[in-house]
Formats: sequence, structure tokens, C-alpha cells
Amino acid sequence: MGDETGRASGQRGLFASTKGLLGTGVTLLQNRLELLGVELAEERVRLVSLLAYGGAAFLCIAAGLIFLAIFLTVLLWDSNRLLALGVFSVLFLGAGVASLILARNLARSGSKLFSASLAELRKDRDALSTGDTTRSQ
Repeated sequence: MGDETGRASGQRGLFASTKGLLGTGVTLLQNRLELLGVELAEERVRLVSLLAYGGAAFLCIAAGLIFLAIFLTVLLWDSNRLLALGVFSVLFLGAGVASLILARNLARSGSKLFSASLAELRKDRDALSTGDTTRSQ
């Protein structure tokens, strides 16, 4: 009779331990998903701000450069109007090509989105593979 109660309490202990382990795993997964959500929201805010400020800067600089080009062309109209138009054409085309190259390099560099979450998941995987369950969250 004592053997049956020992087996029953052992099964309850194993069940409670498994339940606790699953609860910890679910909590850990929930924390990681919340971190992913926060990173996604931060990236969205950053991109919207980047687009807004970039668009405003582009419009202001483009308008300023166009008016400067027109002003200098009119100023040099009697003596060197073709030279002024040629220089401004080269400057604008050069700036456009340089911007295109920078944009291409930025696109190739990739995003750092979810880098913190991936690092935490790597730490979790390493801790689980070495058997270190005492790592604090």
C-alpha cells in the first residue's frame, strides 16, 4: 500500500514538474513575442519619421536648388547662360547618381529588425542546450 502511494505522489510530482516547465516555456514565449511586437512598433515609428523628414528635406532642398539654378542662369543670361545651364545639369545629375548609389548600398546592408529578439532567442537556445536552467529572465 505504501508503494502505491509513493508511485501516485511520484506521478503527481512529475505532472506538476511538467506543468511548471510548460508554464515557464509559455511565459518565456510570451515575453519574446512581446519583445518582437515592441521592436516592430519601434521600427514602424522610425520608418514613418524617416519618410516624413526625408520627404520634407527633399522638397525644400529641391526647391532651393531649382530657384538657385534659375537665379544664377538669369544672372548670367547675357554672358554665359549655356555654361550656367550645363554646370547645373551636371551638378543635379551627379547628385542624383550619388543619391542612387547611397540608396542602393543602404538597401543591400539589410535591416536590424528583430536583432534583440534573435539575440535573446539564441541565449535561450544556448542555455537550454547546456542545461543551464538557472538563467534569469
